[in-house]
Amino acid sequence: MTIQSAFTYITATISELYDPRESANIAHIVLEHITGMNKLDRLVHKTKILTPDQNTRLKSAVEALQRLEPVQYVTGTEWFYGMELLVNKHVLIPRPETEELVEWIVQDIAARQQPHILDIGTGSGCIPLALKKTIPHAQVSAIDVSGEALEVARSNASRLHLDVHFSQVNVLNSQETAFLPVFDIIVSNPPYITQSEQANMQEQVWGFEPSIALFVPDNDALLFYRHIALLAKDRLSSRGILYFEINEALGQDVVMLLEESGFKEVVLKQDMFGKDRMVKGIIV
Repeated sequence: MTIQSAFTYITATISELYDPRESANIAHIVLEHITGMNKLDRLVHKTKILTPDQNTRLKSAVEALQRLEPVQYVTGTEWFYGMELLVNKHVLIPRPETEELVEWIVQDIAARQQPHILDIGTGSGCIPLALKKTIPHAQVSAIDVSGEALEVARSNASRLHLDVHFSQVNVLNSQETAFLPVFDIIVSNPPYITQSEQANMQEQVWGFEPSIALFVPDNDALLFYRHIALLAKDRLSSRGILYFEINEALGQDVVMLLEESGFKEVVLKQDMFGKDRMVKGIIV
């Protein structure tokens, strides 16, 4: 099979699952992963024959795509803030909206002298690694309840040669969080999708990404925001800032929660699609 025929094979096989543009994008991602060649090189060498090993990997990848497995899990990687990160079923796939959250933090704090930052629910480590890469003088820590997720995050830190301290901590357990020090910045992209919202989600998300990182009970959508706000109030330095990524439907609820918790200068920010996506508050 040539590179060109492999592209046709992938797009034809998944055409009933994705629209033509997305099918093409997925095919390009898979072929770059399998061949190690970028799009231009594959165009120039489109008649090059795949090796037997590449053919085997191609078949395996297409079978996974037919099961609706996200292409990021098929290749085991995703790009975030200019970094290629390892991802697997134990971590959420990093998303562009979270890059916007990182950029907001960078704009706010890049001039601070050695800010001490904590990311809660780090998953792949995308947020703290992006912050450490962009603000090298920052001291960056991250916690997650999942040991498997922390393995991925530590692997990403090692590959990128970024010094981030990772710890296994359940933010809902006050005995475990009692040992955390004081920080200047706390950020979190916590679980915020209510279980009833699952019906409106793509199977590629709820069927493969870790539910522990996605869902909260319908009767307590602010579960993690409430616990993290209480923790942040106790663990932030003077003029320390708490940043959240949020469910677009919960913007005003999170703003009210922070204000009632004693945070000042609370700001609700929209993402590139005009959806309520980020909130920050300051401890005075």
